[in-house]
Amino acid sequence: MALCQRLQGLFDEERPAYQLLRHTEAFTANEVAAASHVPGRELAKVVVLRDKGGAFVMVSLPAPTRVDVEAVVSATAHGGLRLAEEHEFVSLFPDCDAGAMPPFGPLYDLPLYEDACLARSPEIAFQAGNHEEIVVMDHADYARLARPVSGQFCFHRTPRAAG
Repeated sequence: MALCQRLQGLFDEERPAYQLLRHTEAFTANEVAAASHVPGRELAKVVVLRDKGGAFVMVSLPAPTRVDVEAVVSATAHGGLRLAEEHEFVSLFPDCDAGAMPPFGPLYDLPLYEDACLARSPEIAFQAGNHEEIVVMDHADYARLARPVSGQFCFHRTPRAAG
């Protein structure tokens, strides 16, 4: 396996320092964090939202959190946002395994919003476009390359919280 094609192209061009770490196959963000031995608060998961007009928005959150859709609505011009279903957005990421896209919205012509919790750590980890590898890099390099809009976009999970 390797980085997804678009991310590899960006990294070849910009030459950021990063590590590509292999782990056992995992599908949820919490499973990826556990399999790769990365704290969940440093592992960015991607949530895709869709507005009533059909436009998509990418949100990057710490693995153990839930997206605050209303906060994203407040930060964007997108009305009627809702969680997009995988079948609705999988074709937007043709070089990635379903559900394993990296949080680089501009690579896929999507606006990218990042929860500020991720920026508090000096490093960030995220899926490399597949279910068996993550990228770990300095958050400053990530922010320079991904150009996310930062804000408070998550709820922290409680033992009874879902989704």
